[in-house]
Amino acid sequence: MQITDIKIRKFFDEGPMKAIVSVTFDDCLAVHDIKVIYARERFFIVMPSRKNPDGTYRDIVHPINASFRTELEEAVIDAYHVQLVAAEHDESSNDFDDAVVI
Repeated sequence: MQITDIKIRKFFDEGPMKAIVSVTFDDCLAVHDIKVIYARERFFIVMPSRKNPDGTYRDIVHPINASFRTELEEAVIDAYHVQLVAAEHDESSNDFDDAVVI
């Protein structure tokens, strides 16, 4: 199974959650609401989950083995950084759009 697309759906500036991501596998299966978290001086992902009646959470979908979890986590975090830099570049480019040229 190959990761064929990663889309950063939303960025967050405040708090440990930095982004919400959708990942597509083999151009056939999409997993939404993967969270990019920055805590304890490192980035990691949290898989989509639902809240149980007892207040605990259970993952709806998750990697079965550590090697695929690592592959998925690295791909998502790399895509987050690439799209964050691109978004920051777009914002700084827009600053010049408002400049007055004399």
